[in-house]
This record gives sequence, C-alpha cells and structure tokens, in this order.
Amino acid sequence: MGLRVIGAGFGRTGTSSLKEALEQLGFGPCHHMFELWEHPEQLPAWQAAARREMPDWTRVFAGYESQIDWPGARFWLELAEHFPDAKVILSVRDEDSWFESVQSTIVPLARARALARSEHMRAVAEMAYEIIAQQTFGGRLTDREHVIAVFRRHNAEVQGAIPAERLLTYQVAEGWEPLCRFLGVPVPDTPFPHSNRRETFRAASAEAGRAGGKARSPARRRNP
Repeated sequence: MGLRVIGAGFGRTGTSSLKEALEQLGFGPCHHMFELWEHPEQLPAWQAAARREMPDWTRVFAGYESQIDWPGARFWLELAEHFPDAKVILSVRDEDSWFESVQSTIVPLARARALARSEHMRAVAEMAYEIIAQQTFGGRLTDREHVIAVFRRHNAEVQGAIPAERLLTYQVAEGWEPLCRFLGVPVPDTPFPHSNRRETFRAASAEAGRAGGKARSPARRRNP
C-alpha cells in the first residue's frame, strides 16, 4: 500500500503532535525519529540513506501509513516521487522560535552523541548528526543566520516542487480543521494533541539512552 502522507517539514515544527494527530485520524502508524529509538532493525536502511545509498522506500516504510520528522523529511522529494499518490504536509513554525527549539534540543544531543548509553543510541545519533547537522545544515547548526536561511529555502523548495492540490503548508497551532479538510476526514471531537515539549523531548532522549534504545517515545507507534 505504501505511505498515504509524507511529512516534508523539518523537526521541531510540531512533528510529534502531528504524528499523534495523524494516527488519531487513521493514518497510522506514523514514522518519526522516535521509531528508530525503539526499532533497531530499521537503522541500517537509514545509515545507507545517510551515505546517499537510497534504500527501497517501500520496504523502509512497510507497515506505516504516514511519515513525519527527520530522517524521512531529509528525503521528502524522493518519497514524494516514490509514493506519487501520497499527500504532502509541510509543517512550519515561526522561524525564531523554531531556531531556539533546535538549539535547546537537537544541538545538545548532537554534541553528546558519543556519550549515549547504548551502542544502538550512539549509532542513531551518528546517523541523525550526518543527515541533520552535516547534510542539511552544512555543519553550521548553531549559526542562526545560516540555519534560518536553510529553513526558509527548504520550505520554498517544497512549495515550489509539490503541486498545490497535493500540499498542505501547516502549523500545528491551526488545529484539526485545515488538516482534516486536506486529508478528507471528519474533525474529531477531541482536543488536538500537543506533545513533545522541550522538557518531554529531553526526558525521552535520556530514557532511550538508559534503556538501550527501548524507551517509550512521547508518541509511541501503534500496531499496524
């Protein structure tokens, strides 16, 4: 069947909340970076992708109906071409608050990647460092002007490449209505999920390191 929804937005744009929302709407399980903490068998394919050896995307996302966040967002164009019927969501956020969130979450993890408490978590961190810090931001992850310029350019590239009828540019603060309208599903009679605040991100990361990659993520995968 393959992916029905592709997330092209960078991490720290509400992707954890969006993952949970998609799963509530019936587009789950949804792949997210958290999945790699819990499923070591997925890592080799992403390590290959980080080496620019593109894997079989159908196999990579077997059992998933949607994808959000890095590492998948790094390959949004390849995924959009491989799954031509999938809709694309570009999650966005105020660029200044997004930059500050990256600095307080992703940057400390990148700096401490060699100190992870398990071999698996160190390997995940190294893969993520290559894809995010090196390939996406050119090794300049703390350079505000550069990082925000990359953020703007990425969003413009997605908006320029994906036909308007296939793309939703979306902020999670907008809630259910635009998301449900785009996906053609009813609006739930429940509050929109808001998960993975900075403190939750740090706590989940620390737990994953202690547990050797078996920690429960803030938005855990549901069974297919």
